[in-house]
Amino acid sequence: MSAANVPAPPDEAEANWPELEVAWADPYGRVQGKRLPAGSDRDPAAHGIAFCEASLAWNAAGEVQEAAVLGDPRRGSPDAYAVPDPKTARALPWRPGAMQVIADIVDCDRLPSAVAPRAVLRRVLARLAELGYTARAALELEFYLLRADGSPVQDTLHAYSLELANELDPLLAQLTGELTGFVPVESVLTEYGPGQVEVNLAHQEALTAADDAFRLRYAVKELACREGLLATFMAKPFTGQAGSSAHMHLSLWRDGAPAFTPEQGTESRAAQSAIGGLVRHLPAQTLFGAPTVNSYKRFRENSYAPTRASWGRDDRKAAVRSLPSTPQASRIEVRTPGADANPYLALAAALAAVAAGLEDGLGLPQTGTGAPCPAPLPRTLAEAAEAARADKRLRTLLGQDFVHDYTVLADSEWTAYTTQVTSWETDRYLRHA
Repeated sequence: MSAANVPAPPDEAEANWPELEVAWADPYGRVQGKRLPAGSDRDPAAHGIAFCEASLAWNAAGEVQEAAVLGDPRRGSPDAYAVPDPKTARALPWRPGAMQVIADIVDCDRLPSAVAPRAVLRRVLARLAELGYTARAALELEFYLLRADGSPVQDTLHAYSLELANELDPLLAQLTGELTGFVPVESVLTEYGPGQVEVNLAHQEALTAADDAFRLRYAVKELACREGLLATFMAKPFTGQAGSSAHMHLSLWRDGAPAFTPEQGTESRAAQSAIGGLVRHLPAQTLFGAPTVNSYKRFRENSYAPTRASWGRDDRKAAVRSLPSTPQASRIEVRTPGADANPYLALAAALAAVAAGLEDGLGLPQTGTGAPCPAPLPRTLAEAAEAARADKRLRTLLGQDFVHDYTVLADSEWTAYTTQVTSWETDRYLRHA
C-alpha cells in the first residue's frame, strides 16, 4: 500500500491523494509522525514507518529519560515501527489533497509496543473483551484561544454564550463545518473562562473516541495557527481563571446491548461495579489524566474539578458522575482528567479501573451520613506518580513497563520543576529574606 492508495473514506474513494500523514501519539498526546509524498514505493501498512523507539520515553521537554525501559542506553535506541490503521484514514481539511492515518506501534520484533499510548488502550480493551464487554466513550475537551502574545482573545466570559461564540468566528465555524469530516464534532460552546471553548465529540467505540480526541487537539491547534492565534490545552493557563478539562463519558455494552441500562430505578449491576472500580482506583488513575506539574493547579475543593475520589448521581462536583437514563444514554462521566491529558492514556486508566471493578464484583461506594470520607486525590505530580506505582492492580492491567516508564517521566518533570527558581519566589522572598 503506497501513500497514494491508502483506503480513503467512502465518499473520498476516488480522490487522488498526493500526500499521506502517518501519525501517532507521544506520551503526552502530542502528534508525532512522518509525511510521505505521493507515489512512495514504501508500503507503510506492510512494513511500518521506522522511527526512534526512545522518543516514546521522553518528557514534556523532549528529553529521553535513561531510567525508562525504552530510554535505557543499553538498548541502543532501536527502531520502532508505526503501522497505519487503514480504518483511521481521514482527509486533512486544512491541506487539500492530503490525508492522515493513525498508526499502531510495534517494536523491533514486530510485537505490539508495551508503552505506546494506543497500544496501552488496546490492551485494556482486550481485557474488557475477555470479560464479555465492549466499551464506548465520548470526550469533551476544553481549551483557551489566545493571541500571539499569550493573552486571551476575549476579556469577558459567559458559559454557553452564543454572542461570545460568534465573536470567535471564523475559527468556531470551521470546527462545526469542514472539520466534522475529520473529527465528529457534536457541539461547540463557550466555557467559563475568557476565550475558553469546549468541543463535545460523538459517542464512539472507545479506541475511535480516543483517536478523535487526539485528532481534535491537533486540528484545533492547526486551525488556530492559520488564524494567527494560539490554542492551548494546558490544564490551568491562568491564575484565577477556570481550568480546562477533558471529561470522559463511558458506557459498556454486552452482546450489542447496553450494559448500563438502569435496573429497578438504580444503576445496573455492571454500572455499580464500574463505579466502584473507578472510585477505588481513582488516586492511581490521576496521573494519566493529569500528567504535568500544572495539571494539579486545576483541582480545587468544592469545584467542578474535585479533589477527592467521590461519586454522585448527576452531580458535577463529584469525580465520578453516574448518569442513569435511557438504555442507550446511560453512562458514567469521569471528571478528573484535564485537557492536557493524553486521551489514550486517560481512557485506558479509567477503563482499567472499570475492568478491576467488574472482576472484583464491586458495588456502589457508600455515600451520605456515616459513610467514610472519599479518599483524597494526589495533590502534586509527585504524589500522583507514587499512587500509580502503589496500585498493583492498575499497574498490571495497564502494563508494568508502561507504568514504570510513565512514572519516570513524571519524576523528571517534578525534579525539573522543584529545582527551578521561579520569578514568584524572587518577587516574594528576594528582598525579604
